[in-house]
Amino acid sequence: MPNAQKPTVAVGGLGAIGYTVAEWLDHEDSGFELAAVSARDLERALARTARFRSRPVVVAPEELSRWQIVVEAAPASAFESIVVPALEQARTLAIASVGALLARPHLLERARRTGASIIVPSGALAGLDAIRAVAMGNVDSVTLETRKPPSSLAGAPHLARNAIDLSTVTSATCIFRGNAREAAAGFPANANVAAALALAGIGPERTQVEIWADSTIERNRHTVRVVADSATLAFCIEAVPSPENPRTSRLAALSMIACLRGLVAPLKVGS
Repeated sequence: MPNAQKPTVAVGGLGAIGYTVAEWLDHEDSGFELAAVSARDLERALARTARFRSRPVVVAPEELSRWQIVVEAAPASAFESIVVPALEQARTLAIASVGALLARPHLLERARRTGASIIVPSGALAGLDAIRAVAMGNVDSVTLETRKPPSSLAGAPHLARNAIDLSTVTSATCIFRGNAREAAAGFPANANVAAALALAGIGPERTQVEIWADSTIERNRHTVRVVADSATLAFCIEAVPSPENPRTSRLAALSMIACLRGLVAPLKVGS
């Protein structure tokens, strides 16, 4: 992107991820112009950004596509209202709700048709560059084990469907085994890591996922194991929960910032 004029960015959602990203974009040295924001409560969004240097306009979600880069960091109910117009306008679209994207494969075809660019940050996961690399060869297996405090899993559809009562969990308990697509459907607020891993690697059907409710831990823990003809990978991430939303890691917002920074940085490290 040219340096003469800063690329314009619109942020959809001002929660744990979106507000942190918007604050960073507002800094003069970010390399971007924060042009617009949107949120469920537009008046609150206006109040939260009133002190910003850039004074972004507050718009409805579907209007974010007026700007060059659109950041999606919103609740599931707003996902399509942000993403679909941005795809139709062939924008660069950075998506935090990767599980929602995984559940809508037709949006990838729409991006191919319009020429839009979809970017998925690493989020709370490490090693996606290595996963992408080994996926260029033969991969035998990709597995993800996610352990979270029970409170951060509350409200998941999988729990209701299977009558799982998290209040009775007093030790580490596996509450889900299946593939990444099933994990995204059963835990839409918790499966972004599984979705990102699947998209980077061998797809949602072949990526195997376990989700554990673990009352003995305070941080979300993700363990990835990969067996391929080019490498055997094993790594673990303990993500610090966001104080605003325990279902979201602090790393997710920083990953989005790093992703955006890579769009204008003169040096980009990693594949």
